[in-house]
Amino acid sequence: MLTTTAQREPLLRRLATGFKRLDHLTQLLLVAFLVAGLATAVVSFLYLQRFVECSPSNVFPGLRLPFCGGGNSSAGSDPENGQGGGRGNNSGSSEEVYSYTSPDPWDGSSRINVLVMGLDARDWEAGAGAPRSDTMMVLTFDPVTQTAGMLSIPRDLWVEIPGFAHEKINNAYSLGESNRLPGGGPGLAVKTVEQLLGITINYYAQIDFSAFEQFIDIIGGVKIDVPTDTRVQLIGEEQTRLIDSGRQTLNGAYALAYARYRHCPQTKPGGSERCANDEGDFDRSRRQQQVILAIRAQLARDDVRAVVLNNTLQIYETLSSGINTNMGLGEALSLGWAVKDIGLDEIKRAVLAPNACVSPSCIGPDYVIPQKSPDGLDILKPVSENIRVLRDEVFSSEGVRSTLASTSQSVDLMKMEAAQVAIYNGSGAGGLAEATQAYLVAQGMIVVSTGTSDLVGATIVYDYTGNPYTVEYLMGLMGIQPGLIFSRYDPSSTIDVEVIMGPEWAVPTS
Repeated sequence: MLTTTAQREPLLRRLATGFKRLDHLTQLLLVAFLVAGLATAVVSFLYLQRFVECSPSNVFPGLRLPFCGGGNSSAGSDPENGQGGGRGNNSGSSEEVYSYTSPDPWDGSSRINVLVMGLDARDWEAGAGAPRSDTMMVLTFDPVTQTAGMLSIPRDLWVEIPGFAHEKINNAYSLGESNRLPGGGPGLAVKTVEQLLGITINYYAQIDFSAFEQFIDIIGGVKIDVPTDTRVQLIGEEQTRLIDSGRQTLNGAYALAYARYRHCPQTKPGGSERCANDEGDFDRSRRQQQVILAIRAQLARDDVRAVVLNNTLQIYETLSSGINTNMGLGEALSLGWAVKDIGLDEIKRAVLAPNACVSPSCIGPDYVIPQKSPDGLDILKPVSENIRVLRDEVFSSEGVRSTLASTSQSVDLMKMEAAQVAIYNGSGAGGLAEATQAYLVAQGMIVVSTGTSDLVGATIVYDYTGNPYTVEYLMGLMGIQPGLIFSRYDPSSTIDVEVIMGPEWAVPTS
């Protein structure tokens, strides 16, 4: 039986013999025809392959997107320049290369503030009770000046939650949900942040971890400059995974793990990742801002933008169960389109942290001070005056101070400051400390301890942690002279303000 090669040889020989019998011109024409046919086949294959890779309907959902633009693949798509759109070396515009319809333009002219919240992983995984917020970030956009800002709020910030006592701010969402308040968890969280910052929150968006992961997978991942080798824990896994330092493209699971990672310098190998006094939460807030900006940079790519805009309803159906927001789909698209071309230099970023400021590299004042709550919890006490200065930097286009402090009632400012006050009786009159405590608590002040002291000639106030509104309120209420107010800054103090009452003070009877 002949082999395949043996069967083929006579045919090849016959073709070679026939080819030699042709005249020279015919041989050249035949070779040219064969080469042209082969080139056509190769070009057709490559075109078809490119069409399949770049067609939005074939990359949705959740597939890694190839770069399908012409010319320089990094033009307008890198987080460092923060710009989208533009042209490569092709003569056609991006809209011609990637066919999509732009959203309706944003028709607002006033500043827009959006509260973004993520849920606490431990509550979410356990499925027990109303969850707390794991992340709180306020995004702001001024359509007139084309500027934007991001302010991260630490979850252990000790604030007054409207209708409740002072709590960590991440409990606002849980209290709103569990008590079935109007607006639920998001509604109470919005009111709490509005009271803290003195701004209006126009929209909120509560995003669960699954929706966050899915969306990043849909847009093909995010590019992150990882400063050092980082071990993260993916949700649902016990073992940690290593993210190498350098510029990495992270899928949804890794991007979420990176955003939630808390670096604890004191942690030993094999030790707990729980940081003392919230150490690590501030850096985590900055990583979360880094991921948000990386998502924005990815959405600036025309191929990714085409995927999102051409599959909006499908994406909405996929993610809607994991997103709770009062922003309509059309509003979200228009707002996203409005901010797409804002440069990084026009986006102010800040974290309520010790020694922080708007510029990521500078050292500024303390916006929070680590302390203990009355029941022994690790908390962060807000430094109200500094927070309001920061608020004006991030949320004001002109960079001027807000008039909140001059227009708000002193009692409201005192309550927002949430100072822990100690009262001592230096008058010699019996029962004055206890009676004063009851009176001040009725005004909304937090009195954590009472006692007696050496006799004094007049009421004295010591401010240990910077509480201008509480001190001002006490001065007006108790008639304390300015010369008897002393600032003795001590971040380690267990109380914020100490009042030693003199003989001139008497608790009002009406």
